[in-house]
Amino acid sequence: MPRWIEDGYAEYAGRMPKSARLSLVEVRPEPRTCGKTVAQLTEAEAHRIEAAIPADCERIVLDERGREFTTREFAAWLEKKLDDRRDLAFLIGGPDGLAPRLKAGAAVRMRLSDMTLPHGLARVLLAEQLYRAVSIMQHHPYHRE
Repeated sequence: MPRWIEDGYAEYAGRMPKSARLSLVEVRPEPRTCGKTVAQLTEAEAHRIEAAIPADCERIVLDERGREFTTREFAAWLEKKLDDRRDLAFLIGGPDGLAPRLKAGAAVRMRLSDMTLPHGLARVLLAEQLYRAVSIMQHHPYHRE
């Protein structure tokens, strides 16, 4: 990832309180030069993604056809999830997206925008929205209306 993506993610992840820590697990994409179909590529990536996610995590898939939240709705949704004390795994696909079975196995499919975003930018945007949601929950002045 370009440095600005790493810096952007690190900025928001570093602001998160201990009760809502972010950790980033990057999964190596399948090489696009091996002659595999998109389905084969995403399936190979799905195996690596599943191996990287603890079994007891609730999976949230970022998908262009997923549920759209307002900032306040997302904060309320996240607050309920944090009350459950269960870890959440937000899955961001690579250039070809996520395997259909990962989407089907997700507790929630959500989208960040009607626009298509590169996965690096989606990472930064998600980290910022998570920080914003936690700020709303804690009545911190970061989010202004």
